[in-house]
Amino acid sequence: MVPVIFIIVFLFLSSSNLMAQGNLQVTPTRLIFDGSQKFINVNLVNIGKDSANYTISFIQYRMSDESSVEEITTPVPGQRFADKYIRYFPRSVRLGPGEFQIIKLQLINSEKLESGEYRSHLYLRALPDEKILGNEEKKDTTAALSIKIIPIFGISIPVIIRVGKSNTVLNITDLKLEKTPDGHNRLFLTIHRTGNMSSIGDISVTYRAPNGKETRLGVAEGMVIYTPNLLRRFTIDLEKNSSVVINKGIIHVTYTMKNGNNTVKLAEADLSI
Repeated sequence: MVPVIFIIVFLFLSSSNLMAQGNLQVTPTRLIFDGSQKFINVNLVNIGKDSANYTISFIQYRMSDESSVEEITTPVPGQRFADKYIRYFPRSVRLGPGEFQIIKLQLINSEKLESGEYRSHLYLRALPDEKILGNEEKKDTTAALSIKIIPIFGISIPVIIRVGKSNTVLNITDLKLEKTPDGHNRLFLTIHRTGNMSSIGDISVTYRAPNGKETRLGVAEGMVIYTPNLLRRFTIDLEKNSSVVINKGIIHVTYTMKNGNNTVKLAEADLSI
């Protein structure tokens, strides 16, 4: 038997609008039904050299305060799943090299939803090649044993339904700056969330010198604190800048989100050094 390793890429940890894994390119990588639409499309493209089969289903995940991910079957208090309110088609696809497919998702029975947020994850799983797994040509059994590892890729995309207005409030605490063993600066922080909906935004880190000059040290885009989590801890490796010596001044951290052409500040905090 050929061992099979399942590799799942969690796109809700990524800020990219386009992702490729296992020769499957997917866009967008996060879907939000916020009342302004009933239909959303997901575009799949086979960027590999061989034909590939994929199944599409829903799966439930939770994210820990430390950003690790685990599958769940029973929601914890405050967590609601979206899959019962989403119809999607097709359920499986076969893509030749360079071929594309649109997965259509439709919001249904939304009138039954209470105010708040619902989330499930659309799971795109590559199917193993049956010839590789079980229909190999028989070979001389006296030959040396060989093992071939077959990776099976899966991609998970968050699908979110939002009902009503958000009353989410965020704040940043526990700022801490440390040196890595190779001499780089690393910033630790915690973002706390209260309210009825998740937060999706960008973390920006700026150094403000005693003379008032500001230097951008790092940006982490698409950082999420999902319901029902009350906080998430982040670690950000700051950019090297040979012209800046961080020994006095202020590290300023902002957490912002984009609203159309505008940028909305969700939270900010300072660390005096």
